[in-house]
Amino acid sequence: MFELWQRQYEQGRISFRAGPGGLPVALLEHEGAQAELCIHGAHALHYRPAGGEDVLWLSGASWYEDGKPIRGGIPVCWPWFGPHPTDAAAPGHGFARLRLWELADSKAAPDETAITLRLRDDAQTRQAWPYAFELTLRMTLSDHLRLDLTTYNRGPEPFRITQALHNYLAVRDVTAIRILGLEEAPYMDKANHYTLNQERAPITICGETNRIYTNTSAECLLDDPLWPRRLRIGKGGSRTTVVWNPWIENARRMPDFGDDEYRGMVCVETANAGPEVITVPPGAAHTLTTMLAAEGEEKGESVNR
Repeated sequence: MFELWQRQYEQGRISFRAGPGGLPVALLEHEGAQAELCIHGAHALHYRPAGGEDVLWLSGASWYEDGKPIRGGIPVCWPWFGPHPTDAAAPGHGFARLRLWELADSKAAPDETAITLRLRDDAQTRQAWPYAFELTLRMTLSDHLRLDLTTYNRGPEPFRITQALHNYLAVRDVTAIRILGLEEAPYMDKANHYTLNQERAPITICGETNRIYTNTSAECLLDDPLWPRRLRIGKGGSRTTVVWNPWIENARRMPDFGDDEYRGMVCVETANAGPEVITVPPGAAHTLTTMLAAEGEEKGESVNR
């Protein structure tokens, strides 16, 4: 399998290997930067800027098994975000992150390295979600990391989706960070019985945090003074940003999450969730984009130098 992929898709800066649990992984390189994409779930595992440390967080307790989600990195939540709206037995955050995708394209140009994976409907997906679709995930590595998740409606009727590129971001100490860019944005506080609230200042984490910020297309800046670095989280095709940290008790309840790992991560997710539902007409497409860039603390200097 790896030899076939390497003949068809490897272009000097793209290679393939068996990752954790034997799951197939594509490695992308560009001018000292590296990113890894697991073919299982089209799941971004790592992003290391040139001269920097990993931007993405992965749990040491994560499963790496066919049919199970990976805890950390950037999962693809699709075609629903969170629990299924009517079927409690359906997998949380949809089925896309549980399936083996196929390779569709690759590119190794002077300014970027990119790979595209594809997932199509089949008898199994139609049991869970009765629509004809094609879903692609394109990872592009340059002086930043970009993921484009495109939903194509291949059927005769419109369908509705909620979705997310569920960024797990590595931090030194979550209690020391600030998240800027969502000031004045309304949010649903899932940790407090879906109470409606509105942000007035940069976000800090001092307890369980599970917020769906709505009606926002804003870029966020994660200021991590203990690293020191800043992470810019840009997005497109999204009207929702989700900020999540499970905190102490929830971390202990999750079998694929270490008891104390909550201190080293925070999720700032590019999404369409809650009241933000996307309708895709027949023959149409919708693209959800997330972009991650790391900067040094002093004067906003890029660590990609």
